[in-house]
Amino acid sequence: MKRANRFLVLAMVLVLAIALVGCKKSNSNAASGQVELKVLNYFDMTSANASGEVAQVWEAFEKANPDIKVIREDLFNEPFHNKVEAYAAAGQLPDVIYAWPSGRSTTLHTQHLLKDLKSLIAKDGLAANTLPGALDPNAQGAGYLAILPRAITSSHAFYINNEVLKAAGLTPAKTYSELKAQVPVLKAQGYETVIMANQDDWVMQSCFFSLVAGRFGGAGWEQKILSGQAKFTDPDFVNALTFIKTLYDDGVISRASLTTDYGSGIGQFATNKGAYYIDGDWRIGAFITDSSTGQALIDPARQANFQVTVFPDIEGAKLNKSSSGILGTGWGINANIPADSAKEDAAWRLVKWLSGKEIQTWLLQTGGIATPTRTDINASSLKLEPLQIQGSQLGGQYTTTTVVIDGVFAGEVYTPINEGLQAIGLGSQTPQQVAQAAQRAFDAWKAKQ
Repeated sequence: MKRANRFLVLAMVLVLAIALVGCKKSNSNAASGQVELKVLNYFDMTSANASGEVAQVWEAFEKANPDIKVIREDLFNEPFHNKVEAYAAAGQLPDVIYAWPSGRSTTLHTQHLLKDLKSLIAKDGLAANTLPGALDPNAQGAGYLAILPRAITSSHAFYINNEVLKAAGLTPAKTYSELKAQVPVLKAQGYETVIMANQDDWVMQSCFFSLVAGRFGGAGWEQKILSGQAKFTDPDFVNALTFIKTLYDDGVISRASLTTDYGSGIGQFATNKGAYYIDGDWRIGAFITDSSTGQALIDPARQANFQVTVFPDIEGAKLNKSSSGILGTGWGINANIPADSAKEDAAWRLVKWLSGKEIQTWLLQTGGIATPTRTDINASSLKLEPLQIQGSQLGGQYTTTTVVIDGVFAGEVYTPINEGLQAIGLGSQTPQQVAQAAQRAFDAWKAKQ
C-alpha cells in the first residue's frame, strides 16, 4: 500500500513538473519582455514574389523589433474572409488584421471592431508622406480611419494579348461591337475572346460589373440609390445587368468561366488561350518575374506584347473611358487593445512597418501594388517590368472613376447582386429578377438603419 502511495506521489510530482515546464514555455515571451501579436495575413501564393514576403516583410520586422513576437496566420480569398467572420462572431479578432476599407470587411467596420488610427497617424506625422485620399475617413466603412491603406486600387483592368490578336489577324477592339465581331474569328482558331475567373461570385461584380453599372448609370449613380432618388429596378441598373447577359449570349465571355477558379485564369491568359483578360490591377503581380525562381508567367521579353487598359466603349452607355476604383487594402488594429498599452504600441509599430515606405516600395517592385499611397517613393528610380510600368500608367487610360459596388453598399445588399450575376450567366435568373432582389435587400437594409 505504501509502495502504491509512493508511486502516486511520484506521478503527481511528474504531472506538476510537466505543467510547470508548460507554464514556463508559454510565459517565456512575457518573461523575455516580448509582446506577442496575433496577425491575420492575406497571402496570395499565386502572386510572383510571394515566397519572398516572409523574409522581406515579417522576418525583417522581427529582426528590427526583437521585443515583439508575431504569430501569423496566412489565408487567401474566401477562406480568409470566412475566418474573419468567424473571429468577429466569436469576439476573438487577432491583434492586427489585413482589411479592406469597406466591402469585404464590412463587419469589421460596421461593428467598429478596429481602432480609429487618427491619433496615432497624427502623432507620427504620417500625413506628410501619404496621399490625402488615403487618409479620408469618409472613404472607409467605419466612418473613421480603421485601416492604414497601402494603395489606390483600380478594381477593373482589361488585359490585352496582342500575340493572340496578331495570330488571328486582329487588333485591339475599341468598341463593344468590334469586340463582339471578333468572337467567331477567335473561336475559329481555338481562342477564347475574354477570359475571366468567375467561379467566386465577387469577381464579376468587383472586377467588371461595377464598371458596367457606372457606365450605364453615370458618375454618382450609387448616391442616387442611397439617397432614395433612384432604385436598382430603374432602367439604368437593369440595362447594366442586361449587358452582362449580352456578354454571355454573344460568347464574349464563356459560360465556362463560371467554373474557372480565381487561380486558373491567369495561367490561361499567359499561355495564349484567349485574347483578353478581365481582373483587377493587382493581378499584374501574378504575371511578373518571381525573384525566388527567376520565372514569370509572362516573360519580361514577351510583356511588350501585352497591354493593360480598360474595357472598350459600350454603345448606348451614358459614360465611357471609365473604370471602377477604390481605396486599397491595408492594416488595422483590434479595437479591444487598451490605448497607450505595450500591445497597442507594438501593433502600431507593425502597422506602420507594413504600410511604410520600405514595404510599399517592395510591393511596387514585386507587383503587389500598382499605385502606392506613400508620396515619398520615386517609382522612376525602380527597375520595373513592362507590365508594371503599364499598370502604373493605367490611370491615364480613363477619365472617370466610378465606385466598386461592394465598397459602397453593405454586404446584405451586394451579396444578392454577386449571386445574381452568376445566376444571369447560368440563365437561372433574369436581369429584372436580380434587380428586384437587390432592391428588396436594399430596402431591408435601409429599414434597419
